[in-house]
Amino acid sequence: MPAKVFLIAHSYNPVKTVAQAAKLCYSSSNIEDLGNNLTDEKAKDFVQMLSDLGHESPLEHASFTFGIEGVSRALLAQITRHRIASYSVKSQRYVSEKMFEFVLPPEIEEDEHAKEIYLNAMQSAQQSYDNLAAILTENHTKKLMAEGKDEKSARKAAVKLANEDARFVLPNACETKMVVTMNTRSLLNFFKHRCCNRAQWEIRAVAEQMLTEVCKVAPELFAKAGPSCAYGPCCEGAMTCGKAKEMREKYKKILNNAE
Repeated sequence: MPAKVFLIAHSYNPVKTVAQAAKLCYSSSNIEDLGNNLTDEKAKDFVQMLSDLGHESPLEHASFTFGIEGVSRALLAQITRHRIASYSVKSQRYVSEKMFEFVLPPEIEEDEHAKEIYLNAMQSAQQSYDNLAAILTENHTKKLMAEGKDEKSARKAAVKLANEDARFVLPNACETKMVVTMNTRSLLNFFKHRCCNRAQWEIRAVAEQMLTEVCKVAPELFAKAGPSCAYGPCCEGAMTCGKAKEMREKYKKILNNAE
């Protein structure tokens, strides 16, 4: 299943918000006056100046919230390494994984033998999960009833307790959904690392979708977003992919398509 990214919400007028916060650093005027005199064009020019100066802290005042679906638990482990962010994730404790969806890596899908092995592994994991959940549900139900709960209440509580342990057999491929909020500065860092050709294919695809979405509403804030090679030297050193020219063209198109 392909990943889907939705821009759920963002700061009101993010470009002007960043510009107003930045102007305060260089002005003795009160905050209200700074906002009243700040036109959209002036805000764009000021954001450009911030980029040229490398003044990044005002970028933290504008945030963006994404809905992300059709991604693996392996991606979840990667994206949560970006710690200046907020995450809400579908729980495997409260949501049963009966007939769980999973992500099929393209390289595996292209090889019939590899795909067969992979699908068998997913089926085996599902069977193990279902069997464990059923056994543990019965065990917990009996214990809870022995403690005085009625059968209906005991079984309802037992299902959640069973899910806690049955989920341990689920694979990294298991599909999950999440809501992610990052401020602009964190997003720029995220794009720098995860849009890079050396990033894992799944999180790179998600990062590119996220970048496309934010460029639609605030292209000025993300005029230099993407891997470092798209706007300057590659930061990967000896590990560079050697495709800086192609990357510059690719990210130029992403920005132009958003305008």
